[in-house]
Amino acid sequence: MKKIFQAFLISLLPMSWSVAQTPTGSVLIKNAHVLTVTQGDLENTDVLVENGVIKKIGKNLSATNIEVIDASGLYLMPGIIDAHSHVALDAVNEATAPITSEVKMADVVNPYDIGLYRALAGGVTISHAMHGSANAIGGQNITLKHRYGSGNPEDLFMKEAPRTIKFALGENPTRVHGRGNGIQPRTRMGVDAVIRNGFNEAIQYKKSWEDYNKALKVKGASPVPPKYNERLQTLADILDGDIIIHCHSYRADEIYALINTCREFGVTNIVFSHVNEGFKVAPELAAYTMGASVFADWWAYKFEVYYSTAYNAAILTRNNVITSINSDSGELIRHLYHEAGKAQRYGELTDEETLALITINPAKQLGIADKVGSIEEGKQADLVLFNEHPLSVYAIPQMTFVDGVKYFDIKADDNDMRLRVSASEIVEPIFLKEHDHRCMHGVDFFFTNFGRNLFNHSH
Repeated sequence: MKKIFQAFLISLLPMSWSVAQTPTGSVLIKNAHVLTVTQGDLENTDVLVENGVIKKIGKNLSATNIEVIDASGLYLMPGIIDAHSHVALDAVNEATAPITSEVKMADVVNPYDIGLYRALAGGVTISHAMHGSANAIGGQNITLKHRYGSGNPEDLFMKEAPRTIKFALGENPTRVHGRGNGIQPRTRMGVDAVIRNGFNEAIQYKKSWEDYNKALKVKGASPVPPKYNERLQTLADILDGDIIIHCHSYRADEIYALINTCREFGVTNIVFSHVNEGFKVAPELAAYTMGASVFADWWAYKFEVYYSTAYNAAILTRNNVITSINSDSGELIRHLYHEAGKAQRYGELTDEETLALITINPAKQLGIADKVGSIEEGKQADLVLFNEHPLSVYAIPQMTFVDGVKYFDIKADDNDMRLRVSASEIVEPIFLKEHDHRCMHGVDFFFTNFGRNLFNHSH
């Protein structure tokens, strides 16, 4: 029995070593119609990838000892990026307090989530795995590269990506706390007060450490250090510009209010998510934020989302707001190129503007645009091949690469894992009502009977 156990341990060693590495690949893709997004369209063009990096873009390129793919008649575009997702997360909401900035989504990443593979089958190579919207200031998010197949969550982390955190405005935090538990915030002004109070506490916390460090420099002094507080330290890092805020929001008045609050504290690294009424405050979003991440045409699933328009993404783009289309759904994530196509259909954006909504623009909002989001020499080789132009309704992803490694090939998908559903697996529904929305996953325990009755309302 002991020998069997030892053999089992030894058999695990190569696996442990392999999952500790971040794999990179080399490949030569020839004769593709290359949609660079930032440098125009290049017909019959080759892209050479070496060790996970785009080495050369040109014609008649050659290479030895690496896979060569004939992409004649195919379209090559950058890997799609979802700026607002909850894919691969075991938990979404730490809904126990108005501020929970100490929790980290990196602690609950499930690398076995089949949603990662389905996202790859939709050409999505990076997702921003976010905390939910139950708190005015929620947890810290994690940017994931879809390196599906590893059992180690850390293999999915895009370690070069800046830190980000989730904020939320409006009905969600007020319903969970003010109406659900009887504590602040109960109103939109309460949400703003929670954020402002948090920032003020962080200023005092920073000052206590500054005073301590100053006292250390005095000869012979032995000052007592302040007590470390992860929650306040995170808020202090926001004030120092080290963390990007991604804020759940819908209404123009609350968006404008948070812009003013952030301006008051000198915070400029902020992206607004959903932003259905963003078109009303587009100039302010362009002037003071890192942009808006919106739905193409989703609204009216609760009261604060009744006022919206499918022209939102186009209006924001035309007003110089860095705009992206997000999924907030394990299902919608694999149709993001269709969602971007809707924005083009309504708003008459150019192909390049439309593709930017799901590539370089979300990359800018996540602080990773110097590494991904377009096909340029020196960038990381996150790529997807389509059979048609990706904005065509007939487009189907054929192959998806992350760091030059092919993680999806439609011809090698014998079991058609894009479609296969286990009889025992819970499949995330499209949110036909607010209760199914991933942003509020796991918080129904905190609702009062009023909230439950609201959700169970049948008409």
